[in-house]
Amino acid sequence: MRLRAQRSLSLIAFVVLPTLGWAEEPADFSVQKAAAHAALQRPTFAGPAKNIILFLGDGMGMTTITGARILAGQQLGKLGEEHQLSFETFEQTALSKTYTINQQTPDSAGTMTAIMTGHKTNAYVINYDQEVELGNHSSISQFGGPSKPLPILTEELERQGKSTGIVTTTTLVHATPAACYAHSPNRFWVDDNYEIFAKDENDERLKPAITAGFKDIARQLIEFPVGDGIDVALGGGWRSFLPLPSEDEISSSVETNQRTRDPFVGRRLDGRDLTKEWASQPGKVFVKNRSELKNIDPKSTKQLLGLFASKHLSYAVDRRAEGAANTEPSLPEMATKALEILKNNPKGFFLMIESGRIDHGHHGSNAHRALNETVLLSDTVQAVLDALTPKERAETLIIVTADHSHTFTLAGYPTRGNPILGKVIRNDNAGHPKPEPEKDLLGLPFTTLGYANGGGYPGPMINKSDFSISHGHQTFNVADDGPKIKKDHWKYIDIAHRHRPDLHHVDTEHKNYAQESAVPLGSETHGAEDVPIYATGPGAFLFRSTREQNYIYHAMKLALELPATSQ
Repeated sequence: MRLRAQRSLSLIAFVVLPTLGWAEEPADFSVQKAAAHAALQRPTFAGPAKNIILFLGDGMGMTTITGARILAGQQLGKLGEEHQLSFETFEQTALSKTYTINQQTPDSAGTMTAIMTGHKTNAYVINYDQEVELGNHSSISQFGGPSKPLPILTEELERQGKSTGIVTTTTLVHATPAACYAHSPNRFWVDDNYEIFAKDENDERLKPAITAGFKDIARQLIEFPVGDGIDVALGGGWRSFLPLPSEDEISSSVETNQRTRDPFVGRRLDGRDLTKEWASQPGKVFVKNRSELKNIDPKSTKQLLGLFASKHLSYAVDRRAEGAANTEPSLPEMATKALEILKNNPKGFFLMIESGRIDHGHHGSNAHRALNETVLLSDTVQAVLDALTPKERAETLIIVTADHSHTFTLAGYPTRGNPILGKVIRNDNAGHPKPEPEKDLLGLPFTTLGYANGGGYPGPMINKSDFSISHGHQTFNVADDGPKIKKDHWKYIDIAHRHRPDLHHVDTEHKNYAQESAVPLGSETHGAEDVPIYATGPGAFLFRSTREQNYIYHAMKLALELPATSQ
């Protein structure tokens, strides 16, 4: 197959496209013939696995991977479609079915429970079986209920003497990292100062749970009861670990986070400083900024807790603009530091590394941030691969997967190499790029990327607070934690039909641009389709076919138990 390299000069005003030589084109017939023959010689890894590294792209569905692949390629000056993310070179690929016991479209708590315990459970529940009632502590066995806690992989590995680690760009008490160490009938019980879950604004069920002796998620990390506890935990969310201060203490605090301007204070009602409790234990160190993390000696540090933001860490594209690069480590920096510490254990280790803000970008209908966070995950996978010696590489099962997808779409027949974040430019009848963006039936240009629902809805809306009318999309631009539409402050109104926004002079590649959505929601939702699993290393051959998501746990366990002559 020979792909056309010719480009219409009239396209240059809209798209700057490099010209590829035939030998450089990965999709060329001879290149792919050679790749097929090379696959016959691909090295295999004899079991068992000594270590497991699980990469989790939160919300990283197949469309997200495709979009990030193209974006990463275009950032390198390529057309983009021919590029590969680091983990797309792994020798094994499978699909994961992500539904939970009670929902077609899952959340991160139920999906990560499946991965870490081998059991599917209900949405919004962390590591309890399906007998649990969401948000009801009386439904769990500790308080006389029928629901039993599910053994977590990290608990099993700690009993075997292996080291365990968690790295994330979200808070350490967020659903995905929490499922690596905690049990909770409600994923939002992150500390004892419960934030009301939006589904029920009168829900105050955490109060009787705390009174009855239920441990919130932050406490469960610090008090992890198995082995010597979680060995490395790096991410955001210090507010759930620190006591709620007085107003005088807040005003006098000088240890501020440069991104949020939040002082280094918390929101706990019990008055406990869990970071000090951690650091008071022998061999345990606490760090709160990038420079402190960089100064950690991995050879002399046994266990490490790092909290680098009051809530989530900054998006990758915002780190420098907001000054966060001075205070917050990047995901590759956290991952490689965790790896250096965990490798000290001769019995092996388990490390979960999450690029958690892919999900947040999508919830904000903001493909720019979501795709760049996916590229960040690819860069982190490569950094970890580079940090492993050949011997360590041969002993380590590496898995890259997602917990769920999103309602993200990539469509519109754009020409090859069209900017992935740009407006659609199609080919003409001769197969050459047109000089102008394609137009819809209303005569308006549209983007390659979009969402089935979310905050980018372009129709008319009314603000119920001041009754101002938005004609869509201009108000629905992304904010740090999602679109500016919040809960029910805006609602659809049936006024005279308005066109979609005219994007002719709109920079759709700007980091704050929110892609259009078909259905208006305050936050774009997860998707329900299968997500990919990529695997390499000893036991990788177990990842084939379409599998239930909880199969991943069983495959990881089996990889650790394989005989030396497994292949």
